[in-house]
Amino acid sequence: MDYLYHHYSGALYSVVLRVVRNEDIAQEVLHDAFLKIWDKIDTYDIVKGRLFTWMLNLTRNLAIDKTRSKEMSKGRKTDDIDLLVNRVDRQESLEQKVELIGLTEVLSRLSGDQKFVIELLYLKGYTQAELAEEFNIPLGTIKNRTRLALIELRKILKVS
Repeated sequence: MDYLYHHYSGALYSVVLRVVRNEDIAQEVLHDAFLKIWDKIDTYDIVKGRLFTWMLNLTRNLAIDKTRSKEMSKGRKTDDIDLLVNRVDRQESLEQKVELIGLTEVLSRLSGDQKFVIELLYLKGYTQAELAEEFNIPLGTIKNRTRLALIELRKILKVS
């Protein structure tokens, strides 16, 4: 267990933190993940994949389950105003940086759907699945628009 923790905890923690977005909860989920890894290690099958991949999937699933829990949904409803203010400040800062490097002009050359997807995925931090769920757009459509937008951006920027 000590070996697994020292070699894999950093990578697993970063995945959990990206999913739950709260350091205290991420630490709790990571702890639960290592307990589950230890309990379920006999179900790991080397033929199906690498140990790290198995651990990663188990940990990521625990983190996703945690975000769907009542505890997390109540916490999101009661975020305090400071968090909201910080988000607004970060967004304004991001918008200023985007404008400084000329990204706004480049993105304006994309179609409306492509621009929408790229802005939310790359500038606002959505995942493709979150974007599909929140805006009720099929995931395949999101993936296709992203692919087409990236192809178009490469053409605009003349990147091979």
